[in-house]
Amino acid sequence: IEYFSNEPIVALVEQPHRGILALLDEACLAAGPVTDPLFLSSMDARLGHHPHYSSRKLCPTDKSMEFDRDFRIKHYAGDVTYSVEGFLDKNKDTLFQDFKRLFYNSADPVLRAMWPDGEQSITEVTKRPLTAGTLFKNSMVALVENLASKVGQGNVALPQDMWPRPWDSQLCPWLGLQQLQGLFHPKWFSDSLPLSYKMTCEYTWPNHLMASDREATQALLEQHGFQDDVAYGHTKVFIRTPRTLCSLEQERARLIPIIVLLLQKVSAAREARLALGARWGCGAGMGLWDRDKDMGTRWTQMVMGPGDGVQDGTRGWGAGWGRGPGVQDVLWCGCCRWRARQIIKNIPPSEMGQIRAKVAAMEALAGLRRDWGCQRCWAQDYLSSPGENPGLALPFARRVQALRDKVHFGSVLFSCHVRKINRFGKSRDRAILLTDQHLYKLDPRQQYRVMRALPLSTLTGLSVTSCRAQLLVFHTQSQDDLAVCLHKMRPAGDNRVGELVGVLLEHCRASKRELRVRVSDCIQLSLRGRRRLLTVETRPDVANPDFSKSRDGFVLYWSGE
Repeated sequence: IEYFSNEPIVALVEQPHRGILALLDEACLAAGPVTDPLFLSSMDARLGHHPHYSSRKLCPTDKSMEFDRDFRIKHYAGDVTYSVEGFLDKNKDTLFQDFKRLFYNSADPVLRAMWPDGEQSITEVTKRPLTAGTLFKNSMVALVENLASKVGQGNVALPQDMWPRPWDSQLCPWLGLQQLQGLFHPKWFSDSLPLSYKMTCEYTWPNHLMASDREATQALLEQHGFQDDVAYGHTKVFIRTPRTLCSLEQERARLIPIIVLLLQKVSAAREARLALGARWGCGAGMGLWDRDKDMGTRWTQMVMGPGDGVQDGTRGWGAGWGRGPGVQDVLWCGCCRWRARQIIKNIPPSEMGQIRAKVAAMEALAGLRRDWGCQRCWAQDYLSSPGENPGLALPFARRVQALRDKVHFGSVLFSCHVRKINRFGKSRDRAILLTDQHLYKLDPRQQYRVMRALPLSTLTGLSVTSCRAQLLVFHTQSQDDLAVCLHKMRPAGDNRVGELVGVLLEHCRASKRELRVRVSDCIQLSLRGRRRLLTVETRPDVANPDFSKSRDGFVLYWSGE
């Protein structure tokens, strides 16, 4: 939580001999005609260097303020403009001691209690009455001292109308909330929240495998979309609105009957298996063991042997299972599932999207393409990085924000500079932006102006080559394909074809759309209905990839690096 220090603003207002109230009292006590504009000029001269103070004289271009009338203080909640008209008269508007003595001597006890200063005798020497600003400052100081002397109970006021009425009496004791005169005392620890609501999140059910309970709490709240409504401390999570708790409790109440039913089914199945086992008897059990004794020997060697998979890190993969009928196949599948679980259990939820994209790319390109970049981390949005796109990252970010405000897309899936070719055989430097809704072709020389927008629903397939060339062809329903070659990458030999294929395939699978991926060294594409062939030719003397015309269509000259 960002901390804002209010001390400079407090000093600007009430600092002795230098603050606004001190200058106001000084102007009221000065001899001769002193007007409000003169008081403003005095503040401009003595407070003009303060970062939280400004006026029209100090900022002549700010036409929201008037000369010799307005000044502005930059408070923590925003800028406030004040008018000095009547400041001196209002500050001098005080009650003299005679009026206070008159009210104090009243027969009404209420009036006597309201004016305790009137107790002083008329013969006592009194000073000049305090100004209105000084009285206000003294009253605020007394209030702060009074509050500081109290012991806080940590109560937080929450409007009860935000809680579901039928749950008020049940939720408070269970959630650890003490209801005292309409106040709620939250006792939320980051280790108890995932324990209470672990069934509502796939990363915490049945037990989370993360490094700490804090990470489990973050994963649970992010899955429900409550990350903007909470703040994390060292051992607690602070929830801003009770609607978050109500939503979690409603989801938990919906899942509890399902879990209870599942436990009942498991318990009933266990009792049935025990009853069936008792009927079989010892002889039938020994017969089954003799039939599968080879399987039993292998299982014992893996679990009890000196080189078992748990100790040597192979997780049972080198135990020599073989393939056999019956129970052995079931145990083989169980071992495979256990090994996969051991491998992926420590992967954080934030990286699961990248893992799914790599799996999708592996299924489409493994064995067909030599290198598809599975060994490196996939950043996806490269043009937003100053290291990848120096000098143009900010214009690209502005263009993305403008498109987000216009189209309201969810996320950026991929972005990179490309070299494209049109139907006339002319190649140009462009950039592609892949979102969860469209594929955009942008012009980097014109602040990434949108040249073409393709809805993802119109894409029918992708074509790539089997070599390291960064060539991609997007096939569309309108028979107007887009052929590009990824370039200007850092490092120069980076391979991002597999990344783009995997990200797009995973998105299409999540949205239940089919996308075909073809791997061929001679790609057939259609440009405005005319079919052409696109091939790749390796030339070591080529510094940057570029397209050119050929007899059958087009050719991409690639350096081979």
